[in-house]
Amino acid sequence: NGGGAFLLIYLLFIFIFSYVGLPAEFAVGRRAATGTLGSYEKAWATRGERMGKTGGLLAWLPLAGSLCIALGYAVIVTYILKALVDSLVGTLMSADAGAWFGAFSSTPYSVVPYHVIVVVGTLLTLYLGARSIEKTNKIMMPLFFIIFLILAVRVAMLPDVSEGYRFMFTPRWEALKDPMIWIWAMGQAFFSLSLGMGCLSTYASYFGKDTRLGKTAMSVGLIDTGVAVLAGLIIFPVGISPDAGPSLIFITLPNVFQQAFSGVPVIAYVCSVLFYLLLALAALTSTISLHEVSTAFLHEKFQLTRGRAASVVTFCCFLIGVVSSLSLGEWSSFTIFGLNFFDALDYLTAKIMLPVAGMLTAIFVGWVINRKIVHDEVTNYGTLRAPYYSLFFFVLRYVAPVGIAIIFVNELGLLKYVEKLLLLF
Repeated sequence: NGGGAFLLIYLLFIFIFSYVGLPAEFAVGRRAATGTLGSYEKAWATRGERMGKTGGLLAWLPLAGSLCIALGYAVIVTYILKALVDSLVGTLMSADAGAWFGAFSSTPYSVVPYHVIVVVGTLLTLYLGARSIEKTNKIMMPLFFIIFLILAVRVAMLPDVSEGYRFMFTPRWEALKDPMIWIWAMGQAFFSLSLGMGCLSTYASYFGKDTRLGKTAMSVGLIDTGVAVLAGLIIFPVGISPDAGPSLIFITLPNVFQQAFSGVPVIAYVCSVLFYLLLALAALTSTISLHEVSTAFLHEKFQLTRGRAASVVTFCCFLIGVVSSLSLGEWSSFTIFGLNFFDALDYLTAKIMLPVAGMLTAIFVGWVINRKIVHDEVTNYGTLRAPYYSLFFFVLRYVAPVGIAIIFVNELGLLKYVEKLLLLF
């Protein structure tokens, strides 16, 4: 997709979304001090009771999207957990990674026991509440980052890695002429920052009044992108296809460990175990954050205790998640519009729910909610200077909805028809 040119466009959209999209979702969540459904209702209710009901209906979209994505994350964590177990017993470092992955993914019902462990771990964390996630992350995320740094340095010392760096950082400027490169980069930035899922507004409902939304948003964008680029420094230099998909985690990275520490197998073993342990925990926190959206909704809407709400969400995710896992193997013959259940779920969320939910957020923060409310939240009720506020509001009102609409049209494969329509005029 243009190598370094794609990276430049991606960084541009990360900046724009961190500057506009994240603060907008944070503002809505903190102002409402409630979950996704309540946030939408209260935001739209600033324009009247009827508008509040409309907002409540629209909130079901990010709510459903976050739940569907939680199912997919649970399936991914299931595979990571298997990789962790096989790293611990030494199988992964001594076997051909491709053959190992193929054998596990094709063995009937092999994913179910690991899926049970994932959903039980998620449920226990939700019982403990958001504070337990924060405490875990304070230790886990810095350690994960340190492992990435060690791997990046060690990979740089391997022979013949310069081609991978050139691919990643040398822009192919002709790619900038292709509108699809811009659309793909924008979509990647959109998904990477978790916009439109309801997670950001839900977590923002726990923010204190002294939290600086703009600074927090830019920090999230900076750290998220830093880790992504660091991962690229590990992945691309070892000479793999950049569109390899899931095999990057389960085939390429075990090979990286084997190559990087071929002379010291003990270090390869330790790094493999630590990597998959931290990756499992990191993916689990993503699953938990997505579960939290639906848990907060049930807790607030139906007055269920947090424990009961978490149990209902986790039980639903377990049932549908098992079906999703099995649809990748044993039940792959059952399809929906030519897609297995897992891929159909992915298509529904990534190509329809997320772009539409993100566009609705930009529209209702930019056009519906009282502008003074947004200003109060962004400036912490006038205690912070916000010289960029006019630009922030302009991008939120005009640039973001159009950009997200383009993503949506592209994801549905309708862009070619739009181009033909424009040519008529």
